Amino acid sequence: MEHLSVTNALKCVLESVKKLDAETVRLEQSLNRVLAEGVRANRDQPPYDVSAMDGYALRSADLATVPATLAVIEDIKAGDMPCKTIQAGQCARIMTGAPVPAGADAVIRVEDTRAAGAGHVQIDHAVRAGNDIRCLGENMRNGEIVLTAGTEITPGVIGILATVKRAHLQVTRRPRVAILSTGNELEDMNEPVDPNKIPNSNSYALMAQVQALGIEPSLLGIARDDPAELAEYLQRGLHFDVLLVSGGSSVGVHDYVRPTIESLGVKMLFWRVSMKPGHPLAFGTTSQTAVFGLPGNPVSSMVCFEEFVAPALRHMMGHTRLYRRTVNARLAHAVKVRPGRTEFIRVTLSRDDAGYIATSTGTQSSGVSLSMARADGLLVVSAASSGLAAGETVTVQLLDGTVFQNDAGFEE
Repeated sequence: MEHLSVTNALKCVLESVKKLDAETVRLEQSLNRVLAEGVRANRDQPPYDVSAMDGYALRSADLATVPATLAVIEDIKAGDMPCKTIQAGQCARIMTGAPVPAGADAVIRVEDTRAAGAGHVQIDHAVRAGNDIRCLGENMRNGEIVLTAGTEITPGVIGILATVKRAHLQVTRRPRVAILSTGNELEDMNEPVDPNKIPNSNSYALMAQVQALGIEPSLLGIARDDPAELAEYLQRGLHFDVLLVSGGSSVGVHDYVRPTIESLGVKMLFWRVSMKPGHPLAFGTTSQTAVFGLPGNPVSSMVCFEEFVAPALRHMMGHTRLYRRTVNARLAHAVKVRPGRTEFIRVTLSRDDAGYIATSTGTQSSGVSLSMARADGLLVVSAASSGLAAGETVTVQLLDGTVFQNDAGFEE
């Protein structure tokens, strides 16, 4: 098989995985899921004209000449229904969200009024009809579609679902994901420390990356370099929607993943991608499972997850926005690369008045996992590039956790 570009490999992955079927969840469990149905309003909201402010409901015509003194004939709180009709020279004290009484066509804020003796208020400036009134149906009209299938459920969407009283709703199912590490050299979490072994960090880093997408994966453990044992573990993993296999996808004589996985009926679509780190990435499918053969080096494994697995999982969950957000930044120093592969360089981000500044986390060895722990993002270097100069504008793909920052980023 030829070595695919990052773009063509990603295209192959996304064309090979499908959006999953729907399931019913409670509203309280729906955050960050994707709606699999349209949702209609079940009433007009607001159900009548309501005040947008604490103040006084009045006839705008009574303020043709100001200052004007009006008689306060009623006090209307949110949840009350007005009992009186506003006549010329009259007004009603009204709270935010309370129904506007008949006869009134405007509300004036309490801050723009002053007391004028018992039962009266003085108003010093005019307002137009409709001032500070939220009209009937302004938010939604009964029967209209307020949310369409494919909508990601954010806190704001939760508010709409609660408004239309959808206690249960149809969402796209989350993929069932299994994670398997391979290799005799690995030491699992519950095993005693052996200085000749390598801790199985990949399973747990991948676990966290999957969890960050709202999915709780299953850890299958470690399959040793034995074809029979590996086949047993792989068969278990092929009962899931997605199987992530870490290690064993290289070309060494003891890398058994490729022949074993093919013997189990997995159709391999590619084995190499022109990228660094992450070159020995493999991908294949069965009728029900997408299988990613991720590199054994920890950084390579995590980068491949970001570039290929995360978009695939989000696609399967019904999301339309599949990729990490990118920002432009100025490079703090020169970067040397060899053309031929798309490179992903771990960087930290700082900011000055001109924007973001990208600085390498240090060594870019794919075995130095601290470079990922310290990174805010991945600087993407084109396969055609032979190097970048200090001060050059670059594209940085933000990693999970960088949605938040140290300051508000704006001035009042």
